[in-house]
Parts: sequence; structure tokens; C-alpha cells
Amino acid sequence: MIKGINTMFYSSKAKELREFLRDKIGFKATDIGDGWLVFDIVEGGDMGVESSDESGQHGKPSGTHHISFYCDNIDETVKELKSKGVEFKGEIEDLGWGLVTYFKVPGDFFLQLYQPKYKK
Repeated sequence: MIKGINTMFYSSKAKELREFLRDKIGFKATDIGDGWLVFDIVEGGDMGVESSDESGQHGKPSGTHHISFYCDNIDETVKELKSKGVEFKGEIEDLGWGLVTYFKVPGDFFLQLYQPKYKK
């Protein structure tokens, strides 16, 4: 029986991203050898399914994956992460279902951070 979900980031700066997730984001990690950290985040995990448009005109193409992080108070979380040197792109936006912003991680890509407006 399936018991959870595994996610994976591919980064040109994998070691730095692992350390970032542990030291700045605060995820608990297990070193399974040679600095390879595995993060136990199942307790707060959820998964959604979004419609796609094969033409690519609306939304993401079918088969696209998305990983984001959520919090209870986005203003406080952004403030805390900025104090640790985390860089953000743009301001917090209200998308109706939640408050959203993006932060930069090692490997030069951005991850979504959101505060849901729905009950978790």
C-alpha cells in the first residue's frame, strides 16, 4: 500500500540546496551517506491535480510537476527567511486561494511559498 510521496529537486548546486533546505528552511534531515540528505516532510504534505491545456495556451502542459511550500503566516515567514539571507522575487500576491511569493534557492531557481486561505 502506498504510504506517502517522494519529491526531488535537481540542482546544479545540490550540496548547497540540501544545506539550504536544512539550515534556512529548517527541514529535519537524515544523512544517508556522503552528505546526501533526505528530508522527512510527509506530515505536512498534500497533493493537488490541476487541469492542463494541451495547446499550452492556458496553464502548464500535461505532465508538468510543481513543488511549493506553505506556511501559516506568510509575512512572518518571509521576514524570518530574509533574516537568514533568503532572496525573494516580487511581492506577496493574493491569488484568491492563497497568498503567494517566490524565493531563490541554490541552483538559481525559485520555489513558491504560500499561505493557504482554505482549511488544511
